[in-house]
Amino acid sequence: MKHFSCFLIALLFIGGTLHAQDQTFKKLREESAKGIKNTEKDTTGRLWKKGGSFGLTFNQGSLSNWAAGGDKLSLSLLGTLNAFANYKKGRHSWDNNIDLAYGYVNTTSLGTRKSDDRIDLTSKYGYDIGRNWYLSGLFNLRTQFTDGYIYPTDSTREFTSTFFAPAYIVLSPGIDWMPNKDFSLFMSPFTGRWVVVRDEFLSSKGAYGVDTGKHVKSEFGAYVTATYNKEFAKNMTYKTKLELFSNYKHNPGNIDVFWTNIISLKVNRLISANISWDMIYDDDVRVFENKETGVMGPRLQIKQVLGVGLTAKF
Repeated sequence: MKHFSCFLIALLFIGGTLHAQDQTFKKLREESAKGIKNTEKDTTGRLWKKGGSFGLTFNQGSLSNWAAGGDKLSLSLLGTLNAFANYKKGRHSWDNNIDLAYGYVNTTSLGTRKSDDRIDLTSKYGYDIGRNWYLSGLFNLRTQFTDGYIYPTDSTREFTSTFFAPAYIVLSPGIDWMPNKDFSLFMSPFTGRWVVVRDEFLSSKGAYGVDTGKHVKSEFGAYVTATYNKEFAKNMTYKTKLELFSNYKHNPGNIDVFWTNIISLKVNRLISANISWDMIYDDDVRVFENKETGVMGPRLQIKQVLGVGLTAKF
């Protein structure tokens, strides 16, 4: 995992040389929401800019006397909400972004299962000190809405997560480097992170690295987050966000990784298509079984979602 983390860090700094057009961390959510471009000169004199988008994707399939086989009925529904409220006056800026997603899949053979579940809130203050550098303070909260399970077999499931179990809270003073309109790099050698596990059952198992029976684990370390957004073809946009955290207090070489990627294709004013894939590595998430050894431990978590549906901006 150390080699993998080093590779990601190298990739992150290489990405900083790409010629693009973004000035602030808020562009990840704004571009995803196709909202107002906050880097453009505002001639209205407004101090606040607010907006966002709501997406709804629905898929249905049914089979009858189908020789190739498959489920008789399958249904899936995914809702997403991206919203921002950003303040700018002189050298001061305050950017607030929220990203919500929830989805379900239902099939006749497997029943109902979650396909997506995300709450991601970011608030960042910045002070422009010139030459593309900003003194900043960042707050981030990441958790989920409802219970989550893993499925060792089609007929069994294991409870692994729920609302605020876990929740990751980051409070980080640092510095932003934004050399162009598409790339932003936030760095902090002094970051506080708290892992919250409010559920009694998960707490009793010491899930997500908390001490057995405890509900909060405090961590202190280095934090880096990079965002890159680029419209590489007409109506097609690529957006990525990479977060790295090293805990000074325990195994600092085991770097936690959270990496999201989205390719968006705008078909028309209301219809859009999105391909997303997320990668997570957290050494404290030891709920996955090695099929060869039977030992529980951390694994690289990968999620991929393809959706076509309605999108409404506000």
